[in-house]
Amino acid sequence: MGVVTVNKVAEVSAQYLAELEENAVPVGYKQTEVGLIPEDWEESTINDVLSEISMGPFGSDIKVSNFVDCGVPVLSGLNVNAEKLKDQFTNYVTKEKAKALKKAVASRGDVVVTHRGTIGRISYIPEDSLFEKYVISQSQFRARFVSKVLPSWVVLYFHSSQGSRSLLEGKSHTGVPAIAQATTTFRKLKLSLPRIEEQTAIANALSDVDALISELEKLIAKKQAIKTATMQQLLTGRTRLPQFALREDGSKKGYKQSELGDIPEDWGVMTIGDALDSGFIFDQMDGNHGDLYPKSHEFSSYGVPYVGATDFYSGRIDYKNCKYLPEVRAKKFKKGIAVDGDVLFAHNATVGPVAILRTGLDFVILSTTATYYRCNSEKIKNVFLAKYFESEFFVKQYSAVMSQSTRNQVPILAQRKFFLILPEIEEQTAIATILSDMDSEIQALQQRLTKTRQIKQGMMQELLTGKTRLPFAADIEVDNV
Repeated sequence: MGVVTVNKVAEVSAQYLAELEENAVPVGYKQTEVGLIPEDWEESTINDVLSEISMGPFGSDIKVSNFVDCGVPVLSGLNVNAEKLKDQFTNYVTKEKAKALKKAVASRGDVVVTHRGTIGRISYIPEDSLFEKYVISQSQFRARFVSKVLPSWVVLYFHSSQGSRSLLEGKSHTGVPAIAQATTTFRKLKLSLPRIEEQTAIANALSDVDALISELEKLIAKKQAIKTATMQQLLTGRTRLPQFALREDGSKKGYKQSELGDIPEDWGVMTIGDALDSGFIFDQMDGNHGDLYPKSHEFSSYGVPYVGATDFYSGRIDYKNCKYLPEVRAKKFKKGIAVDGDVLFAHNATVGPVAILRTGLDFVILSTTATYYRCNSEKIKNVFLAKYFESEFFVKQYSAVMSQSTRNQVPILAQRKFFLILPEIEEQTAIATILSDMDSEIQALQQRLTKTRQIKQGMMQELLTGKTRLPFAADIEVDNV
């Protein structure tokens, strides 16, 4: 009850006051089925603001024989994975074929929704799209809206957490994922609608953040390409750093033939097996645990990381993705026990990712999908070895092994036959430093990109619900006084 009696005096309970405050509607807002929204916003069903909606063609309406080299592009799920439609295509039909498909043709300003397969994807076709017309797939439908609704507003709303949930409410839970009665279900969905001017202001603000995200993505891709090219030049000796390029008499160092082609005259070649035998690499081991392989019920939410190939990310281990084992259980393993500084190579299922283990823990346990390399730091720098594992020389070697088998793996014994190309330790250190600096720069940009995406999500939550109004909104209120 909201009222209690103390010494015959009626008082409102603290709990009641707290609940009242929690459920109170702030001044200037109203409670609707889509949540709290500003008083001057509308709550609308999609059906109320639709001018046209149409499903994609039947599967039999578009055959492989209909595809041509150029013409009207045919959409796929890959085109509908961002707010704006992505202009990247592999299939086209002639204008005549597109015309025959009638309502399955989308135009600029239309919204395209995937209702089967990868469901819930929604994009709009901007006015500056590469093509004027697009044929939607049989797994999509298109929608066109009345003039008081921006296509970008609809898409932004359904990209928000609340909108995304409502879009997926009609999905089936058996067979191929699909939204039941897709267009009928979509018509019934509700959304909040500010005036078109405010929709535009909000869309523009978020578009500015999108532009920054796009520029960061391009810059990261450029830096990655530069790093890859630098790796191939430095790790193969095609380009020598100035301090290592000349002989003692000042003449330029040359090249010599090796099992892997031409390499610098002062570099050495050995197999991983030779490196183990000669003490360049102290140890190499995978996580083939045999009878000690952990059972599913033995894993826990904390303890010692159990690292597999799917846990590698950008030269590091993603510990949020790892499984964990209690320390008592982890200490029972006899192999695959990796320590900080080890170079890890994913050799099974997902082949190729490389990481250097940095945990601050006494040890981690590797699964059957990963191998560790423990370097003699006086002869091989772990950073150099990790980068070499990503070089074209090494990739070609393990790719050749994989091509001879239907299984996607490179066994530990096969790895020992692979060749390493090794400069002296000083040159390894210099090369590793340059590549590590590049990694640090890329990592800083990736962190900035992640933060910018988080900022955008926060802005969407505030702006699309009206919790935060842009200055334009205040101007509207002043104009209406």
